[in-house]
Order: sequence, then C-alpha cells, then structure tokens
Amino acid sequence: MLGVIAEASSDEPLPRVLSPGLYIVATPIGNLGDITLRSIETLRRCDAVACEDTRVTGRLMKHLGLSKPLWRYDDHAEAKDRERLIESMRSRAVALVSDAGTPLISDPGYRLVNSARAEGIAVTVIPGACAAIAGLTLSGLPNDRFLFAGFLPAKDKARGDVLSSLAGIDATLVFYETAPRLTRSLAAIQEAMPYRDVAVARELTKLHEECRRGLPAGLIAWYEAHPPKGEIVLLVGPPVEHGNEEVDADALLRSALAAHKPSQAAAQVAKATGMDRRELYARAMELQKE
Repeated sequence: MLGVIAEASSDEPLPRVLSPGLYIVATPIGNLGDITLRSIETLRRCDAVACEDTRVTGRLMKHLGLSKPLWRYDDHAEAKDRERLIESMRSRAVALVSDAGTPLISDPGYRLVNSARAEGIAVTVIPGACAAIAGLTLSGLPNDRFLFAGFLPAKDKARGDVLSSLAGIDATLVFYETAPRLTRSLAAIQEAMPYRDVAVARELTKLHEECRRGLPAGLIAWYEAHPPKGEIVLLVGPPVEHGNEEVDADALLRSALAAHKPSQAAAQVAKATGMDRRELYARAMELQKE
C-alpha cells in the first residue's frame, strides 16, 4: 500500500493527514531552492522526521517554516533504534531524510527501508536532488551506463584495490570524495587507469559550482596548486578503446582541452600515452579550431 500522498493526482488537493508509513524524502544538496513542492508538503504533514544530524535538518526545517519532532538515525544507529522507528511507523507518518540529497545513496537508510518492507510498513519515495546524478550530467562523460561506487576507501592499498577491481567495467564510474583526499584518489586513479577521462564536480548547485575535466595527472597538478573545498563527486570515464590510436588520442585531447591550453593538453596526453608531443600539439591546435 502506498501512502495517500502518492495516490493524489496533480488535480486533487493533497490530504491533510498522511497515511502511516515511511516516506523517503529527498532534500537539496546545496541550493535550498531545489527542494520539491512534494517534499515540502510531506515534511509539513508528516508526524516526525528521521535524520542523520538534527542540527542540519533543523536548519532546513526552520528555512521552510516547519517544526516537527526530529529523530536521529545515522551510521551509528543500532537495531533497537530501527525497531523503535518501525514501531512508530505503524501509526505515524515518518519522513526519512539525509543531510543532503536522496536518502539511501551512500547513506545508512537502506537498513531502515529493508526493515520497514520486511514488517509490511508502507514505503513511499519522494524523489529529488542527488549529487551523483547531478555530477554525472554536468560532467559530460558517457551516461548511458554508469556505476555508483560510493566513497573510495581512505587507506591507499584498499583504494588502489577497489580501483583495480573496477578498471575493466565498461561504464562511467561515480564516486563521492572529500576535498582533503581528492589528490590522493586522483593519484590512485592515475596508477590504475592512466588513460581515463576524469571529472571533478564540486560545490554542486552552490555559488562556486565547478566541474573540471582532464587526465588524472593534469587534475592532480591543478588541485595541488588550487586546494579544493566542499563536497566532491569524482567521475572516471569508461575504458578507452585502444584499437584505433588516432581516435583515442582525439578523445584524450578533447578531454584535456576542456581545462587546459593546447600545449598543456598535448603534454598530458603525451605523458599518458607515450605518443609524440609535437604531433599531439599540432592535433590539439586543429581540434581547438573545430
């Protein structure tokens, strides 16, 4: 059974009271204007909100002019915490939010949803912003097939092992990353996938939104000189086809030219492929004129 709000059409007024159950509510990833009307209505009409950090969600609720009981549910939540929430959902409408974006995407909420479904609790999704999807669309990398892999491990060996295991997948890889670890992750990508097109999308939907593309070596140099801030979506393009060297070189040059001058782009591709730098520079100049 879906919640009553999910059954209402755009031509019908929403019910004053939500049916008991769990409502998965997406919130903005940066710009507060990105919250949907349906998310606002759900938060207005629910009985309580389960959230990662009551301070973060409290600021959002204040911005919306709403006041609801906020129940903390995060990575440290135990089975007894889920049981209490499930019991509440039998008679109340409980909204689940993350600090930003869509709950369950690299988020502990999946355990709560699994438990709710196992107990026959109605589960309704209220879709909205998601940093992984926003970063993918902004990057311009192939998006017909992609793999979201959450956060890379913090330790170097584990990070390298994960990247090596994913290197053969014919899809764009999408990760979440923190600013202090970005250059180390780029170095691991350079080691595991030196020919791959990489994009760094950060501060999505905010004033200083940025998406920078290039080869790992060039991006490392850039971010060592310009230390990044904010939340980051790190994307790695699919494997390069090596059957046609000229096509591969063009693809790599176009990627590097998105962020660098022709001479710098040629130097990056030469370092990554071993091809002649002068020939690559001449080709980069041609591509820039197209």
